[in-house]
Amino acid sequence: MRVLVAGGGGFIGSNLVERLLDDGNDVTIVDNFSTGRRVNLTALEAQPRLGVEEWDIVDGLPAGIGPVDRVYHLASPASPPGYKQFPIETLRVNSEGTRNLLEFALSNSARFLYASTSEAYGDPLEHPQVETYRGNVSSTGPRSMYDEGKRFGEAMTMAYYRDRAVDARIVRIFNTYGPKSDPADGRLVPNFITQALRGEPLTVYADGTQTRSLCYVSDLVDGLIRAMESPSATGEVINLGNPEEHTILEFAQLIAGVAGSSSSMVFTPPAVGDDPQRRRPDITKAQRLLGWQPRVGVAEGLARTTEYFRAELGIAVACV
Repeated sequence: MRVLVAGGGGFIGSNLVERLLDDGNDVTIVDNFSTGRRVNLTALEAQPRLGVEEWDIVDGLPAGIGPVDRVYHLASPASPPGYKQFPIETLRVNSEGTRNLLEFALSNSARFLYASTSEAYGDPLEHPQVETYRGNVSSTGPRSMYDEGKRFGEAMTMAYYRDRAVDARIVRIFNTYGPKSDPADGRLVPNFITQALRGEPLTVYADGTQTRSLCYVSDLVDGLIRAMESPSATGEVINLGNPEEHTILEFAQLIAGVAGSSSSMVFTPPAVGDDPQRRRPDITKAQRLLGWQPRVGVAEGLARTTEYFRAELGIAVACV
């Protein structure tokens, strides 16, 4: 098949592209590389079935792209430092960019997948979070450019599904980790691993009793592809994540152990306000519609990710 991946230079996007190429697809990446990383594509760029266009989808699609059979929309800053640095761009890529990709999918009669987020639930008052929960979200808070941008993108996607019969689906991605994530990403796993490997104190925001559920990236990519290819996913909103829940403190201790680090912990205020206190996906729908559930355990996934960062940080140090 011919596949367009918007945001294919990002952490999840580049892992998705690698899997799509391994499965024999022709893939075109569109990415402005504001937060995506070209290094994520270094091992892939020689493949003749891959094309890379440096472009901002807010401006439409580059001339000459198409026809395509599938459109994956993963183009957006996704970490707090990213969307804090690019607040207007985050809102625009999830609104104007989403509309441009939906129009492109419509003109190509292509299937469309919108990568939304667990942040659509905000700081949830229901636990675990099920797709029918409408969320507890601030439209003016310090995360609103991302939270409300994604919620708008969901609404746009459903409008095109209902009004223009685009074969669309929405996935809400919960915390994901693994190779190709940016060491400077600012989120839990990259922060703790890089600090542990450098022998620095692990920075714990607030008191560390907040919970997260971490999904390894290969499991998440499998879920994305299943959601795209399953006819039963058309017009649906589906959670993708690992329901195994731990506190931030527990993850810090686990990562320090995996990295062989004796790093201490320092406690600081939250980096961005409105930080969700509990996060855990209900994946009943994904199990029922997609036959999907995570397979990589947290200990195994963190060990793989630590080795990836160990190699990347070693290269970075050698280049100084």
